[in-house]
Amino acid sequence: MKIKVGVFFGGRSVEHEVSIISAIQAMKAIDKEKYSVIPIYLTKQGIWYTGESLLDIENYREIDKLLSNCRKILLPVNRDEHLLLNYPQHLFQKRILNQIDVAFPVFHGTHGEDGAMQGLFELINLPYVGCDVLSSAVGINKIAMKQLLKSAGLPIVNHIGFYSKEWLKDKDSIIERAESLKYPLIIKPATLGSSIGISKANNQTELEEAIEVARSFSHQILVETVVPNLTEINCSVLGDYENMEVSVCEEPIGGANFLSFQDKYISNHQKGMSGAKRKLPADIPTQMADSIQELAKKTFFLLNACGVARLDFLVDSQTGSVYFNEINTIPGSLAFYLWEASGKSFTDLTTQLIQLGLKRHREKNNLMFSYDSNILAGFQGTKTSKL
Repeated sequence: MKIKVGVFFGGRSVEHEVSIISAIQAMKAIDKEKYSVIPIYLTKQGIWYTGESLLDIENYREIDKLLSNCRKILLPVNRDEHLLLNYPQHLFQKRILNQIDVAFPVFHGTHGEDGAMQGLFELINLPYVGCDVLSSAVGINKIAMKQLLKSAGLPIVNHIGFYSKEWLKDKDSIIERAESLKYPLIIKPATLGSSIGISKANNQTELEEAIEVARSFSHQILVETVVPNLTEINCSVLGDYENMEVSVCEEPIGGANFLSFQDKYISNHQKGMSGAKRKLPADIPTQMADSIQELAKKTFFLLNACGVARLDFLVDSQTGSVYFNEINTIPGSLAFYLWEASGKSFTDLTTQLIQLGLKRHREKNNLMFSYDSNILAGFQGTKTSKL
């Protein structure tokens, strides 16, 4: 019998549409000889749907019409009840609509890529593809991630991080800290991807404007120095803490200082990141490519990542200095175009991802999560005794 794979996508995120593109790509690639694909779509309002109509990206042009042809569902949060329930329940209607064996989350951004959805899967003991709660949460928070990598001695650019409320209370102090990095500067929301809310500042006026933009998307803001003579190089890592593979490197072609949302997605909306302009493989010396790939594996291992991730690096093409920029956990476009260039088909990639998720689930279920004791047997009253 085929394993039932629930592909979760959409979500309450400004990257909602990007998630749809990635999910459609993934669902088409999954091996139908081995797996049954069940699309599970979360609307921007947080409502769950399933249905065959969700498999065709053209249907998303008229979202109300699409959802009218789908089933609204509920997901039980009881352990090991991996069911899709009809909602609302009508007379003579089956309560259980379907069941899933493994989750394949393809969310971008908040409430999905950040560990929130992974926490739900852990709670109900459902196997799932990709990073766990901790590595997902650290991976999406650029400030926490940079602090972790810095403590491990990995190369990152100079930066500062602060909360939105700090900005409101003491702008002058934040500006002073930021300007100590020297212009030009890059300003980013700390917890978003897809280049949303990112700006470049060459002076104080532009800095203030950029911070206002960034804090509309996140309560934490990152300001970092611009790498001179910038070349952006990306590669992907596939595996887990035991075994890792690394893809060939790519050089995305975009703006002078960062790859914009327009560069990544709007130019070819049905392909997403895979349709962006790039040099693949990157036109860099073999020694530099080897160094970047090794840094990618070290970062993947340090974060205890699992599945597939795309790791982005910033290179000063004049000095050859390499700096880690960020990690894109599930999906990061699932980096399938990097693996195709490395000799692995998208179908083989999804199969390996599902197998990795099932392996981790088996390992976790071998751990002890409860401890038998009689601590409550003789418990009397609610008052605490003095030690």
